[in-house]
Amino acid sequence: MDDEFAGLILDCYAHDETGRRLYDTVAVSRAKGRAKSELAGFIGLAEAFAPVRFAGWAEGGEVYEWRDFRYVYEPGEPMGRSITYPFVRCLATEESQSGNTYDNINYNLEHGPLAEGLPGGTAGLTRVFLPHGGEVRPSTAAAASRDGGKESFAVFDEPHLYVLPELRQMYRTVDRNLRKRRQAAPWALLTSTMYQPGEDSVLEKLHERAKLIAEGKVRERRLLWDHREAPAKVEMTDLDAMVAALREVYGEFADALDLRGIVENEFWNVEKDPEESRRYFFNQPTAARDAWMTHPQWAACARPDIVVGEDEPIVMFFDGSKSDDATALVGCRVSDGHVFVIECWEKPQGPLGKNWQVDRGDVDRIVREVFDEREVVAFFADLKEFESYVDTWGQIFGDQLVIPAATGRNGHAVGWDMRGRVQEFTLACGRTLIDVKEGDLTHDGDSRLLRHILNARRRPNKWGVSIAKEGRESPKKIDLAVCAIGARMARRQLLASPAWVKYGEKRKKQRTGRVYGFA
Repeated sequence: MDDEFAGLILDCYAHDETGRRLYDTVAVSRAKGRAKSELAGFIGLAEAFAPVRFAGWAEGGEVYEWRDFRYVYEPGEPMGRSITYPFVRCLATEESQSGNTYDNINYNLEHGPLAEGLPGGTAGLTRVFLPHGGEVRPSTAAAASRDGGKESFAVFDEPHLYVLPELRQMYRTVDRNLRKRRQAAPWALLTSTMYQPGEDSVLEKLHERAKLIAEGKVRERRLLWDHREAPAKVEMTDLDAMVAALREVYGEFADALDLRGIVENEFWNVEKDPEESRRYFFNQPTAARDAWMTHPQWAACARPDIVVGEDEPIVMFFDGSKSDDATALVGCRVSDGHVFVIECWEKPQGPLGKNWQVDRGDVDRIVREVFDEREVVAFFADLKEFESYVDTWGQIFGDQLVIPAATGRNGHAVGWDMRGRVQEFTLACGRTLIDVKEGDLTHDGDSRLLRHILNARRRPNKWGVSIAKEGRESPKKIDLAVCAIGARMARRQLLASPAWVKYGEKRKKQRTGRVYGFA
């Protein structure tokens, strides 16, 4: 039990001031070989025997005793109690398996200190009957679906493998069972290596939920997502750099592993898929087969420390929608091409999303504020569904732009219509991908932008490879990705414009010693 896992256990059992659990679902994502199943076994044994439920605040002097252990509570401490009839279920993926977690529990109850004093036959291959009442049971998909169980604790091992319908149903069934026993305060622990994006595994769905919670897109907060991965930038041919990355992802447990052997036998072995090695041993989500960008590629370009000053020239790209798709506004600093999210309006998940429509007044307010507060020198806005607003913005702010996206009959800057610019946008997608791979693009690390980037799928056409959603009805949005690509495209067009050269000369005269807009 190292400090990392000890801290994780404390998080698992965190309560609020009323004594209510903070989390009823805990997902632990760690690299292969990190002893996740052993951790789950420890917790499963505690759930079966130990005082792991809140029993009120101590006045001082109360005593808890178990075997030869005796603890006297101090005033104000949270007291613990054992569960009445604990029902611990350990879920496995195949009918032939009892599961790694159950094997650990069973071994401890046969050979460890907890075996002392237990009646003979307590621990078996198919079930543990606890002498004080209760049971520990391994289950597979078929068994779990047949049971109307009343679990007090459930362990799902390797839910990145839960990709088949029966395994997803197993998870849903047991998860519903955990709502039945209020006094037992049931909860679930999921221990896993990172998932393969695009397979819609149980772990991938949980990660999407965790992202939405972090972004404030949903009302519930009862999921703890605990993930550790290697740094995004690693020189894959440098042994010392690779070992250092593995030491980062395994933490204190790295001393128990042959890190050099992992590099040589997994990453450098020509028989192995390097992307799979990244997923299993760097614990990084790689990419769906038709993904436009990988997580490590985009994460390596994150520079959240960069601050774009209000007096620095920027370009913006806007993509608007009424209801289903997100409405997004992304900026790009002219001097170096740094991309940053200005705002994103996205349909909330769950009941809050019913009949939702974007607040157009708020969108209009934000756009006007940016123009008032920043030096916007180019503004490309997709016309679809926001045409009247875009026209108004053009009339008000068009004169301050160095280059317009297009010029209307009234001479003001108007929108940039995606429907007629497929070739241009496709080329912009290709250029952005090259910039990311070569390290020539930085961004603010916004989690919403990351999510939209990873949702984008490759869509080849006669001009190259563009991006699109997984499907027309997919809930996974890409609008921020479109805006990031569009903002970089607008900057390139600005820098290539003769008008920008004149603007730079003008600014140079106005601000002695500083030239704006040149990379």
